[in-house]
Amino acid sequence: MSALGLYIHIPWCVTRCIYCDFNTYIDGEPALKARYHAALLREIRESAAALGHPPLDTIYFGGGTPTTLPPEQLVELVDAVKSHFRLRPDAEITTEANPGTLSLDYLRQLRQGGINRLSLGVQSFNNDELAFLSRLHTAETARHAVELARAGGFDNLSLDLIFNLPRQTPAQWQFNLDEALKLAPDHFSIYSLIVEPGTPLHRQVTQGLVPQPDDDVAADMYAATLDTLGAAGYLHYEISNWARGQGEADAQSPRLAAAHNLIYWRNQPYLGLGAGAFGTVNGQRWANVKRPQQYIELVEAGGGLGPARDERTFEAIDRATAIAEQMMLGLRLVREGVGAAEFAARFGEPLAEKFAAAIAKNQRRGLLEWIDSPAGPRLRLTRPGRFLANQVVVDFM
Repeated sequence: MSALGLYIHIPWCVTRCIYCDFNTYIDGEPALKARYHAALLREIRESAAALGHPPLDTIYFGGGTPTTLPPEQLVELVDAVKSHFRLRPDAEITTEANPGTLSLDYLRQLRQGGINRLSLGVQSFNNDELAFLSRLHTAETARHAVELARAGGFDNLSLDLIFNLPRQTPAQWQFNLDEALKLAPDHFSIYSLIVEPGTPLHRQVTQGLVPQPDDDVAADMYAATLDTLGAAGYLHYEISNWARGQGEADAQSPRLAAAHNLIYWRNQPYLGLGAGAFGTVNGQRWANVKRPQQYIELVEAGGGLGPARDERTFEAIDRATAIAEQMMLGLRLVREGVGAAEFAARFGEPLAEKFAAAIAKNQRRGLLEWIDSPAGPRLRLTRPGRFLANQVVVDFM
């Protein structure tokens, strides 16, 4: 099969953030964590064998907080992947990390073990905002974590930030942007706060304890982000992501873009391992069961590809679904968009004809544009379209 990306889920966290709806659990018992680690090693080995030991473009450790694990365990997982998949020599290998979980020695061990990209969950440089979000680190801890990452050998560093917190002002958000830029990261992932059902934040909003985030304020903060990061030399390549520019052509995603996430947005195959992890392989999509204990038991009892699959999530991706997802995901790539030649090669019909009405409507509204590239015409969002991306995408569903 063609090369793919690999996502590995580490579900453990020291504490649960107020806004988080990911599949996470407060740091587990040592015996449970040891069995989980062994189950991951087995799922790596058996999934690779079932797929014929395919080539691999990226590895991404997400969570949870992967850096709650000892560094040697993360490195052992990387080594297992290298042993059972055909990992590209220049593959991007990313781990998420929280600033308060790191030391120089820890980071050096990760870097020496092959992990070459770090995604730091900073979220804010305002200590009151960090406390509201239930983050354990301070702004100074975040700054120090960046220093440690650089000293530990990481030359590909991404920072996560969140805007439009309840009662956050545009000036406070601008402060966060300015403080982040002082650290000169290679990449930013920046998201508007979403109040997800079932989270402590949702309960507080529902009870009237904190106000619902304001969409108009969010738009103003997003515009400030576009202007501030653009002026600082960062290229906006995906709705919520920026990378430091290195002279790329207009329609090209930056060289420092998140290679693993580009696999998602380009609607390419990826394998998800670990509790609750999603994957899309060979035209099929599924998620593993969420509970770590159940995941462990199923992996220990089964074998092959997807031994811990939650059958309720299984989906055979038909042509109509694949086309809709190609547009929904591809239009998020605000520089490269969806290529007409790539669409025709994959689906056997011209993009401009398949979606003539939707394209014309959104061109009239100034939300979509055609651009030329060396590979031919590409359809992408305009700057106003980036603010209304969800409305645009609906017309292609």
